[in-house]
Amino acid sequence: MKEIIKKLIYRFLFLLNRIFYPKIDLRDYNSFDMLKAAFFQKVLGFNRNVYWPVHRSTTVKAAENISRGTRLPGFSKNCHLDGRNGIIFGDNVWVGPNVTIVSMNHDLNNYSNYIKANPIIIKDNCWIAGNVIILAEVELAEHTIIAAGAVVTKSFLEGNQLIGGNPAKVIKKLNNYIDKDVE
Repeated sequence: MKEIIKKLIYRFLFLLNRIFYPKIDLRDYNSFDMLKAAFFQKVLGFNRNVYWPVHRSTTVKAAENISRGTRLPGFSKNCHLDGRNGIIFGDNVWVGPNVTIVSMNHDLNNYSNYIKANPIIIKDNCWIAGNVIILAEVELAEHTIIAAGAVVTKSFLEGNQLIGGNPAKVIKKLNNYIDKDVE
């Protein structure tokens, strides 16, 4: 009986989340966590301008310039996503806590001016571990893993690699990503 009630509650929560986020596939996420995010975002107004669920401690600038892919960047705690020049997330990009991604930079001779630049591009199957900083105009190839605490100041156009450090450099090559849906 408890299992039936539990399934009904989760189904109800899932349906509520469909009301708040009708165009987003939330099957991989905990329904209760999604409802909490919806409450803080849609009811209390934390990150109300963001069209996908994000954690209440996350800050997002220019959400309209961010293409989120299939996952939820900023759902981890304390992320900062600055999309003023654009951020393009591929599919299955995992973003850890305390990640900062800044697509805009200041003019070095006049700090009040911002420099227009190419968007940050993070291709499919990347994993950005906790406390990573990614700076403007960076492009990351498919299946790039960024080690915790790394500062990414340049592009890494060859995929299947682990990068880390400050500034980030290639630590090791990886095998091709294995998609869980492919047998």
